[in-house]
Amino acid sequence: MHELKSLLIKLTHGVSEQDLSKKEIELVQEWLAKTYLTFKNNNYKFNSKYRAGVLGLVQKGTAYLHVIGDNVKDLYIDEIGAATEGDLIIAQRLLGKRGGASAKIAEVVGREESYGVGYIIEKYGHKSLVDIKTEHPVGAELTQGEINSYKLGDVFKIDYQEHKVMEKLGHMDDPKVDEKIVLAQYNKHDEFDEEVLKIARSFPPVDAKKHPNRKDLRALPFCTIDPVTAKDFDDSIYWDDANTTLYVAIADVSEYVKPFGALDNEAMYRGFSIYLPHRSIPMLPRELSETLCSLQPHIDRLAYVFEIKLDRETLEVVHSDVYEVLMHSDRRFNYEEIDAFFDGKLKAKTKEEELIFDALTKLRVITDRLRHERLKIGFDFHSVEISMTLDEDTNLIATTESEETPSHGLVEDCMLLANKEAAKRYDRGIFRIHEPPSQSKLQTLYQELSAIGMNIEIKGTVKETIEAIQKQAREMGIESDVDTLIIRSQMQARYAPLNSGHFGLGFKEYTHFTSPIRRYSDLIVHRLLKAIKKGDTKEGSYVLRNIETLAMMISEKERESSSIEVEYKARKYARWAKQHLHKEFKARIIATDSEVRAELHDEIIGAKLNITGATDVVLFENVIIRIDKVDIPRARIYAAVVGKAGDV
Repeated sequence: MHELKSLLIKLTHGVSEQDLSKKEIELVQEWLAKTYLTFKNNNYKFNSKYRAGVLGLVQKGTAYLHVIGDNVKDLYIDEIGAATEGDLIIAQRLLGKRGGASAKIAEVVGREESYGVGYIIEKYGHKSLVDIKTEHPVGAELTQGEINSYKLGDVFKIDYQEHKVMEKLGHMDDPKVDEKIVLAQYNKHDEFDEEVLKIARSFPPVDAKKHPNRKDLRALPFCTIDPVTAKDFDDSIYWDDANTTLYVAIADVSEYVKPFGALDNEAMYRGFSIYLPHRSIPMLPRELSETLCSLQPHIDRLAYVFEIKLDRETLEVVHSDVYEVLMHSDRRFNYEEIDAFFDGKLKAKTKEEELIFDALTKLRVITDRLRHERLKIGFDFHSVEISMTLDEDTNLIATTESEETPSHGLVEDCMLLANKEAAKRYDRGIFRIHEPPSQSKLQTLYQELSAIGMNIEIKGTVKETIEAIQKQAREMGIESDVDTLIIRSQMQARYAPLNSGHFGLGFKEYTHFTSPIRRYSDLIVHRLLKAIKKGDTKEGSYVLRNIETLAMMISEKERESSSIEVEYKARKYARWAKQHLHKEFKARIIATDSEVRAELHDEIIGAKLNITGATDVVLFENVIIRIDKVDIPRARIYAAVVGKAGDV
């Protein structure tokens, strides 16, 4: 999220001068003079007559303004003047008019997408620099002579606010430019400034003698369980079966990343670590994320621990506490190792491992029961994750499906328990909320499923209806496909300052506590819990001061990170498809509404295909497709259905 949009969200909720940059203060003073804002109790806030938003789809000179920073209805604007779709607007609400809420544009203040990517094409006999998504000229201040000095296919990062080319990213034919493209679109960067790195390198190794006030849990046999490629271990577990007590130890990032300063600002700007198939782009410098904060085995680490005592009969939480500790993990496992142990294919090699395996065996009984109870109120979705293998030039060479295994389930239920306990400790802060789906989305889902012959019977609750649909889908052998449609019909989970529950999980309160190395939301939760624990109202009020704005900003950062990961994979699929033009593959139809789309289910799985000329296909039908055309700049694959297939 860029700075201007962030400022508009802050002003919706109210922001003090000390939380504004010098550049932001200049804008605020200008808008105050125009009466868009008020200044009360040392807070700048939008005048009740004004709202900020993004101009939506323009039709015949009218548009709707998507209000940002506030969950209110869109505002209808019947005269947009020179404004265009995607403009950031300050609008004056119009009262007393019939019909829906409406407004008029007070001022166009910028563009929602401040940054983008352009590349050189040949158009009407001469070279042109065009936007990668629209192929419209980018409007950057380049002479025709400058454009002519570049090659066809050269790729650039564009600043749309300033109408200038920022840097050359590479050439469209080079697969390594894909990473630069997806990052540039959201103004993300990989490298950390020297000032940030200097802070990250300044912390000494953990010395137990310097932390006398921390509880010493180094004697407990903690272990980490992560993907085989993981380097940032931010959670570790130990099950004390005799006392039915679960210890969830989380990297104590808040000990190192303090509010204010370059390190915190950079973490907030990034918001999340980004995981691409071949590497990660961390939220924190690797000196912290992969070393000092990471709960590596056989080395002292600072952690923030939830100690959760359960009733053995009911599995209700009898008591929980959260506190700062000294610990070290006795063993680092990957998921495959723990699954092999559960399958009886891996034996303990040391006394240390024997203790851990014994505890995990007993813990699995508990987490299996917790999951069983959880799914009585929450949903169980059959999701498949697709992993990519790339060669040294970042070309796609293989894909694999990975499903949740017992080891994943064990860790997940431990983390869910800690996240739930964290959310119970405050009324205002960072919550992870998930609202029930809208009736219109559910109706669309039911219609799509009816069209493929499913019998949709509306039950007493949405959960009962969906579980009946899932049962039918299992019997029809399309469980995963139907679950994907059901997930698409749901609201998007997001971060919010006030609790409204988590519909998908069936939890009354929920937050994110367990991954502060890779999520800024969790770092905020740690700071808040520590302030509450210490009775530090000053620190607590600081954490909460701009919490509405922060929750919205983190939600947007999450969407950006997710989009980068999805778009990068789409680019890898497109390059693979370009090497396989006119070849035939097995695929499955995944959409038939506004356009027909299919998903590859062959030697390569997961690639999304735009199907042309297909009129006689049905949802979830298995087909043979031929790849006809690939648009590398837009990462789109076009294919034709050339036959029917059996089971894919």
